Parts: sequence; structure tokens; C-alpha cells
Amino acid sequence: MFHKYKWAAALLGVLLTAAPIYWLTSWLEKQGEAEATITARWSVAAMDVAIGDAAATIREIAARRTATCDAPYVNELRQRVFRSHYLKEIAIVDAKGQTVCTDLGNTFSVRDVLVSSATPQPGLMLDAVRTDTDEQFLRVRLVGSRGQPSIAALLRADAMLPRLTSDGERFSGYVRIALVDGTVIAAIGDENEKAVLREEGVVSVVQSESYGPSVTVAMRRNGVIANYNDLRRIGMVLTGLIAIVILAGALIVPWRQTQTITSEIERAVLAGEFIPYYQPIFDIRTGKLLGAEVLVRWRKPDGKLVSPGEFIPLVESSSIIIDITRSLMRKVCSDIGTTIEARPDLYISFNVAPRHLKDSAILNDVGAIFEGSRIRLSQVVLEITERHELENLTAARRAIAALQALGCRTALDDVGTGDSGFSYILKLGVDIIKIDRLFVEAIKTDPQAQAIVATFVDLARNLRMKIIAEGIEKAEQIEYLRQMGIVAAQGFFFAPPLPAHLFIQLTETLVTRSSKEEDVAAPVKGYVAAIDQIAAA
Repeated sequence: MFHKYKWAAALLGVLLTAAPIYWLTSWLEKQGEAEATITARWSVAAMDVAIGDAAATIREIAARRTATCDAPYVNELRQRVFRSHYLKEIAIVDAKGQTVCTDLGNTFSVRDVLVSSATPQPGLMLDAVRTDTDEQFLRVRLVGSRGQPSIAALLRADAMLPRLTSDGERFSGYVRIALVDGTVIAAIGDENEKAVLREEGVVSVVQSESYGPSVTVAMRRNGVIANYNDLRRIGMVLTGLIAIVILAGALIVPWRQTQTITSEIERAVLAGEFIPYYQPIFDIRTGKLLGAEVLVRWRKPDGKLVSPGEFIPLVESSSIIIDITRSLMRKVCSDIGTTIEARPDLYISFNVAPRHLKDSAILNDVGAIFEGSRIRLSQVVLEITERHELENLTAARRAIAALQALGCRTALDDVGTGDSGFSYILKLGVDIIKIDRLFVEAIKTDPQAQAIVATFVDLARNLRMKIIAEGIEKAEQIEYLRQMGIVAAQGFFFAPPLPAHLFIQLTETLVTRSSKEEDVAAPVKGYVAAIDQIAAA
């Protein structure tokens, strides 16, 4: 009987051995291709941000006055370089692109323009520049009038190259940034290995739609995870270790799911799928619209909105939250900048993760995004949540003080829900405290909640802070808060978080409304009527 089926048994054994090998090979190749594409897209995104920052800076300088090398103008250039996260130098150049002077005056090394490339942006050129010390830079240059000097900003090209993979590992492979004519302006990796990578690895090329340069990433198929031959040997052994594989699979699945979600979130950030929604904040005495808190929503390409609970905990535990915050700030400027500019008394509030306060990153981002935008820095509020522990209170206090010096206001969110007690309120020096919905919900039934809110009100009054109550859902909560002296509030009773176009409609609708301060219900009816009117339209 055995001899009758020995060939079938042998074939089955071969299939059982080959299947894991085939699966592992395919899986490994897909991982390499995905990693190369993600790396290329991240590099293009980083390059676009750096070039965009440089272009915005020199356009703003050029719009103010004619370029000269006098001391006040050079000093202004120096200040702009100092405040920028990306710029190495701002220079005045002649019609041929040769440097006349820089933000350091007439002290500069020779800059040879290797090649110039036009961009899709009118009046903007990119130059590959080499110094007499053989350093290579990317230069963003405005095209001046005939015979007139213009302004150019120097960026260190190699700073735009990736050093790590999306998993945080050291990058291994070859990457280059090239202008549209193929001129390489920066590259990392072994040049001798480039041909091998093209033959045996995966190559991804992504071009900047905004400015033209392209990023080429070449990686080994097995460069991301492990040695290819080692995984082949593992595949051969898997046939005899099926039970162990099943057990290991049960342990690995949650990790793989997290990795998949992380990769999907990174892709979504690059694709601009994270969008701002605006929850209005009202003066509960007069019905006046004070501003809005920006809340993030993930809108997928099919239009489906992902619940914040599915991704917020994950992004808050990684540096992705900083990229999302930057993206939201830029989106707010483009979505409602005109509306906010026309109403100087309105403010926009952004949630800031504790890790964003490190190394003054938030200062660079706020300055780069809002300076020159339609939204004034005085209309920007940055919220730090009490729920997340600040590792260095001293550094956070310095960052908050610097933000306040720029003209921004700061708020402490979710007050009373963390383990810090009153220490954050006393030590951080914020301008606003926000009472968490937990206390607002219990304010009519729980004497302890009433006592806590009363304490916050007294503390804020003594420290000259403002208070905002969150999570308003009932009219009686509004009346009670008014009696306690709280002025500002937000919650679903007034309005849910709104997309940009509905928030703009609400803003325009409420401009025509007024309410009597002594009538508690009047502002509430005004909010509800405005929302109903917009929803019906």
C-alpha cells in the first residue's frame, strides 16, 4: 500500500517544503518593494518641504524691497536663516547666478553653478551649486528682472537624504536626488554596488510634482528584514516545524497588524488623507463665536472616515504625530486662512504632542508655517494635554515661553485627568486651561465635580488664565458654568466637529446673529439654529 502511494507522498513532501519557501520569497520581495517606495516618497516629501520653505522665505523678502548688500538688508537675511530649520544661507545673486553677497555679508566661499533647472513654479529656479571646498548644495533662486539682482536660498542637499528606514533601522542601499535633466545633486550609498542593486534589488523612482527633482531609491530585496539565504534555510525547515510556526504566528499576528497600520498611516500622511475638522468654541454669555479646536480626521480615498480611536493612540506613541500636526497646520492655513484673516478676534487651537516640544521643533514649525500666512500668530493656540507625561518640564516651559514670545497662546488640555495634579498649571505658565468633559458631565450631580471645577475657576482667576469647558451636551450645564463665571465652552450641544466648508458657513451665519447676555437660552438657540440651517442647505 505504501509503495502504491510513495510517489504521491514524495510529491506532497516536496510541495510542503516548497510552499513556505515560495511564500517567504514573495513576501520578502513585497516588503523590499514597499520599503523602497516609502523611502522614496518620504524623501520627496522632505525635499518639497525644504524647497517650499526656502521659496516662501525668499519670495517674502523679495516682495518687501529691492535686494541690496547694505547692512540692514544683510541683517534681515541673517535673521531669516537663523529662524529657519532648513536654510544654510540666503544670498543675493547677479543675473548669471553668481553670488554677490550673503547673510554673512561679503564673506563667502566661491559658488560654482553646475546646472540650473526650471521648476513648475513661475519665476523659481533650482541650481546645483558646488563650493571651492567641493561641498555640493541645492540652491532655490528667484528669477530677477533683466540685469537686476535676485535672491537665492542655499539648502544642504545631503540633509534631504534618508538615513533610516521607516522601521527606524539604518538605511542600507543607494539613494540619489537628481534634477529634471538627470544632474545628481546628492547621493548616499555604495556607488559600486548600484549596478548590483539594479539587477538583484528593487528600485523606486518618485518625482516631485511641485518642483521637479526626482528621488531614486535602490535596495536589496532582503535588505529590510534579513539575509535572503538565511530565510531560504528557514523555509526548508518549516515543513517539520508546522506546529511551532502556528504558535509563533499567533504571537506575531498582533505585531504584524501594528506594522501594517503604521505603514498605512505613513502612506496616508504622504497622501494628505489626514484632514482638519473644526469644533467651534463659543462665549456662553453672548453667543459669540470665539474660535475652534482643530481635530484630526482620516479620510480615505473612498471618502470613508476612520474613527480617531483607531489611529490616535498609535500615532501619539510615535513621531508620526508630529508629521500629522504639521500637515494639519498647513491645511488649516489653506482651508480657512481667508476666513480667519477677516476676523482677527477668532483663534484656532491645535493639539500638540509632548514630543513636539523637544528640541524647539514646535518653534521652527510654527514659525515656518504661520509666518507670512493669512493666520496671525496671535490667532494660534497650542494645546498640551495633561494626560501625557512631559519628560522634561523645564524644556517644555522654555518652549512654551518662546511660543508666547512669538505671539501664540498656549493651553493645558484635559485638566484634572492626569497624575500631575496642579503642577502643570503652576509650572508651565500656560494662558488657558480646559476643563475635561469628565467633570462637566458630573457637574450637576456630583458635589466633588462641582468642588473641583470651582477650584479650577479660582486658580485660573488668581493666575489670570482663561478657562474653556469641554463636552457640553445639556443646556443646564451651560447655565451652571455661567453661574460659576466660566465664559468659553465647546461640545456637541453647540456643534460637532465640522469640515472646513461647514465651519466657514457657520462663521458667516453667526456674524449676523446677536444675543442678550441676560438670556441664557438665546445663544444656545442661535447655535442650534445656525447648525440646522447649514445642515438643511
